[in-house]
Amino acid sequence: MKEFTHRIAVITGAGSGMGRELAVQLAREGCHLGLCDVSRDNLEATRDLCADAGTGVTVSIHLCDVADEPAVLAFRDEVLAAHDTDHVHLLFNNAGIGGGGSFLADPREEWERTFGVCWGGVYHCARAFLPLLVAAEEAHIVNTSSVNGFWASIGPGIPHTAYSAAKFAVRGFSEALIADLRVNAPHVKVSVVMPGHIGTSIVLNSMKLLRGRDAGDMNAEEVAAARKRMKARGLPVDNVPDDDIRAAVYQQALDFRDKAPLTAAEAAGIILDGVRAERWRILVGQDAAIMDAAVREAPEEAYEPEFVQRLQSIGFLSGER
Repeated sequence: MKEFTHRIAVITGAGSGMGRELAVQLAREGCHLGLCDVSRDNLEATRDLCADAGTGVTVSIHLCDVADEPAVLAFRDEVLAAHDTDHVHLLFNNAGIGGGGSFLADPREEWERTFGVCWGGVYHCARAFLPLLVAAEEAHIVNTSSVNGFWASIGPGIPHTAYSAAKFAVRGFSEALIADLRVNAPHVKVSVVMPGHIGTSIVLNSMKLLRGRDAGDMNAEEVAAARKRMKARGLPVDNVPDDDIRAAVYQQALDFRDKAPLTAAEAAGIILDGVRAERWRILVGQDAAIMDAAVREAPEEAYEPEFVQRLQSIGFLSGER
């Protein structure tokens, strides 16, 4: 698919971050859009930005929790009605949250919520929308995995199980679809996107979705868990007041968004270029490329402290890049 004019694209998690930027860039190219998110305010802001493109495309917005299959089926039916269509050309399974770091220590509900959005959302939307992609003359499904789809860690001493398990599942499913589509629907292509650190609000949004509070409003139990994570990173926080821990966590969430090596807009551009080129594997960011090569070169060492230290020595996983 070399151009997106007059196509219909469905984007999940379109209220912010890469989902919003995908929507805006596609709108500029004359692509009609069916957008979903769990925040109506964010969706309306995305719709307004798409309208600013001035291309006159149809942009429908829909509240949908992609972890809920009946909600996804309703989203699909609403998109068909809003666009008066029986097919779509592009599906961007982009919605995701973080959480459920420890399978042992974190609440089961948080673990399953994270897995349900990050993997279940891809599964439910693929089930719902793939028949509509098959009905188009040409189509493309784009599933967002992560560097955590090939490296199940964010550093030594910090469990990262739910998100990593989900992103491994997204990657495996996408790769398996390559042969399935070639056999059963060769006009439909698939890409798996593996971003590194992209400047989005995923950290801020995840805490609000999982716990109903902003990152700076942690309760005593959450503060204790954050303190433990900081200690695991070698930070001297034993005598630091709880409010300072809260402030530090909130600042980290802001820094994740504001100090990333790539913006969400830059990431969206890379993804769309990959779709045009029909690349099934789209690494986003130099950190993703470096991490991918490092894991492939030394897979048995990938979870040892020395592995991270080697990457930090060249400026990765250290905040320098």
